[in-house]
Amino acid sequence: MRVELRARRITINDGLRAHAERRLRFALGRFGPCIRRVCLRLDDVNGPRGGIDKSCRIVVGLAQGGEVIVEDADGDLRALLDRSADRAGRAVERRLDRLRESAAHARRPGVAA
Repeated sequence: MRVELRARRITINDGLRAHAERRLRFALGRFGPCIRRVCLRLDDVNGPRGGIDKSCRIVVGLAQGGEVIVEDADGDLRALLDRSADRAGRAVERRLDRLRESAAHARRPGVAA
């Protein structure tokens, strides 16, 4: 699983990069063969003014085609990363379950594809 990290108006130090990659690998690691790439984009919307201004967008490219996109915002960057990674894991699980169900439904005898 390839993880790409991009940031606008946020300084990404080694600790934050390691935390983000660890959280994403924990949340998405079990789906490794089904994931082509993961792109994490962080942005500080308000700059130095503060507030709930940090946004996170995770785009998970699936090997079977398609993408799962999760977006969220918070004032605390680490909490935002944790919550977004968990949401991305649940969203990927739902999407893969739906793909498996539709494939199993198409293989049933007497069902037109």
